[in-house]
Amino acid sequence: MFPNNKRSVHRSLAAGAVAALLLAGCAGMGAKTGMSFFVTSAGPGKGADLGGLAGADKHCQTLAAAAGAGNRSWRAYLSQQAVGYESAVNARDRIGKGPWINAKGVVVATDVEQLHGPANNLNKLTALTERGEGIKGRGDTPNMHDVLTGSQPNGMVVAGTGDATCGNWTLSGAGSAMVGHHDRTGLDESAPAKSWNSSHPSRGCSADALKATGGAGLYYCFAAD
Repeated sequence: MFPNNKRSVHRSLAAGAVAALLLAGCAGMGAKTGMSFFVTSAGPGKGADLGGLAGADKHCQTLAAAAGAGNRSWRAYLSQQAVGYESAVNARDRIGKGPWINAKGVVVATDVEQLHGPANNLNKLTALTERGEGIKGRGDTPNMHDVLTGSQPNGMVVAGTGDATCGNWTLSGAGSAMVGHHDRTGLDESAPAKSWNSSHPSRGCSADALKATGGAGLYYCFAAD
């Protein structure tokens, strides 16, 4: 038999061990795993009018939830220009710290710097939809490699006064948006690879105008947590 003080010590140690196990279990339950990056399988249906950043984020969240990843906080990789009362917003500042993993478990980037540098792993094979499906690119019919971003290669909003965000993602007619190429190919198959987030402006903001330059009103979604 242990003296009273020794029994108390052992009870305390046992209680501490149980508490540690419970905390570890809770931490494991709260850990975010699985998909944290995708390209939208479809846009909201109004060309580049996404309902602003808030509407674009909501669409990301809805698609993610349908794919079983609604427990993450999803953000659209879109920049916003400083117009009127709206402040400039950089796409790179909206998406958390990474790492980002596609629906097949492949890491496309470990952090913000790698995502915007030459070592990222974002290409036609890894830029999958929330369903884990590939997206048609250069050489496919129809070509859908234009992805809306409104951004420069470094992930910051396009500078200047010209429209590069289709009226901060509220226009579906006149205007223009900077797009990237998810397949990293240029204007033809022999051209040098283009940026995933900043290749060229669109011809307009309507669904038809986006299709004319090889797009479908799709955009990137990242889990910010």
